[in-house]
Amino acid sequence: MFGKKTTATSPTASDNEAGIKSETNNFYDPNIASNTGVEYDELNVVCPAHTTEKKLMTKIDLRVIPFLCILYLLAFLDRVNIANARSFGLIAELKLQGNQYNTALTIFFVPYILFEIPSNVLLKKFSPRIWLSACMFMFGVVSICQGLVQNYAGLLVTRFFLGVFEAGMFPGCFYLIGMWYKRSEAQRRYSFFFSSTTLAGAFGGLLASAIGKMDGLQGYKGWRWIFILEGVLTSVVALVFFFFIPSFPEDASWLSQDEREYVKARLQADQGRSAAERKITIRDVGRVFKDYKVILGGFMYFGMIVPAYGYAYFAPAIITTYKYSPIQTQLHSVPPWACAFAFAMIIAFCSDYTRHRFLFTIFPIAISMSGFCILLAVHNNTPVQYAGLFLVAMGAYSAMPVIVCWFNMNLGGHHRRSVGSAWQVGFGNIGGIIATYSFLAKDAPKYTKGYAICLGFLCLAMASCCAYAAAVWSENRKRDKTPVDVGLTEYEKTELGDMNPEYRYLL
Repeated sequence: MFGKKTTATSPTASDNEAGIKSETNNFYDPNIASNTGVEYDELNVVCPAHTTEKKLMTKIDLRVIPFLCILYLLAFLDRVNIANARSFGLIAELKLQGNQYNTALTIFFVPYILFEIPSNVLLKKFSPRIWLSACMFMFGVVSICQGLVQNYAGLLVTRFFLGVFEAGMFPGCFYLIGMWYKRSEAQRRYSFFFSSTTLAGAFGGLLASAIGKMDGLQGYKGWRWIFILEGVLTSVVALVFFFFIPSFPEDASWLSQDEREYVKARLQADQGRSAAERKITIRDVGRVFKDYKVILGGFMYFGMIVPAYGYAYFAPAIITTYKYSPIQTQLHSVPPWACAFAFAMIIAFCSDYTRHRFLFTIFPIAISMSGFCILLAVHNNTPVQYAGLFLVAMGAYSAMPVIVCWFNMNLGGHHRRSVGSAWQVGFGNIGGIIATYSFLAKDAPKYTKGYAICLGFLCLAMASCCAYAAAVWSENRKRDKTPVDVGLTEYEKTELGDMNPEYRYLL
């Protein structure tokens, strides 16, 4: 069923035409050798006879992406629905004073940051199906409890445990998606997944406007019903998803043996061997952080988190200053999210089509920066201010998935990708703490300090992207000038991942 495969050798003229070839659909990439340097004398891997590559990838798309999108949509919804609840009287009923609301937002990020890397290690140990569905069920339960709290202390406790159980969602899902797709086809999948955050923002606004009308039902205020009903939804979906969340390609029982072998072979040619069979050790973690490019990846995401969470947590409060009622505020929060989703998908398709990432981070960041400049300069023109919010959301939520995809798909192997993806998201989310204190009640309605802080962090993100692009370009050039065959065994190449001198980074 599969063509003969030989071990890697030093490159020759004929080797440079190596790739994975499907006789049924002519999938052939002569540039694979330049991607990873993994050379094959006689690699002629074909799709199983009962399918084609296109059909197989559609099958994978339908099993992997929708479930992870719904999972993260509910996670993000349960995380930021406190902004909707605020519009329906949470602060007044819990008698929050000063910056207590901001502190409640901040405490979520403490465990969320600390448990990113341990969560990804546990995800690999227990399998995504078990780990992700268990975490999903638990943060749904915590969300229900959040709707039943009676004081500030109770709100802090529930926000803390929400951070504990949501810690593994984002890096875990990105890590899992990265183990299914080649680098040239991953961006639109990453962006579609990441855009579940924009759908959550739009869905949350619509849902909150409807649930808010339940104010007083069973003696509960409308803000409580937002937490309770959305938490119940999450927990029920988690029980169902236990049977549907995908595993890694090596363990996917819903693929035939031939299909699993084909998926593994095409990924190996694009990214090198994954070493999925070996456990992650402390030494693996330490080796990842010896690479300065990994540090840059953290700063790229760190710079984006502040404006992204600043918008997610405070957009309803900002829109409220435009003199809208609570329900009108929720409804006006929907269109910017919807436009952000559409723009993110356009950016993703263009990025995958051109097989380029760098410029597709810089352009959206510039758009978001222009939005914050409008908000800083205009204070008495509601339509223009509202248009500024569109630019902020469209730019921030389009650049973030490209940044994460670019960095993650440049990491070779399970170990470096597992640790690196968790590091990027974990370190980046320190920016969430900064975002929660950037928009204080005393700064309303202009929020000059918050807008300026967000603009500054966007500059940091742009500078970090430029530095990372220069680093991978320089590394590729250096490797092009050095001998490819340096006597490494297949095991050594696998252990090195993208540090293998034959590997080539995507710019």
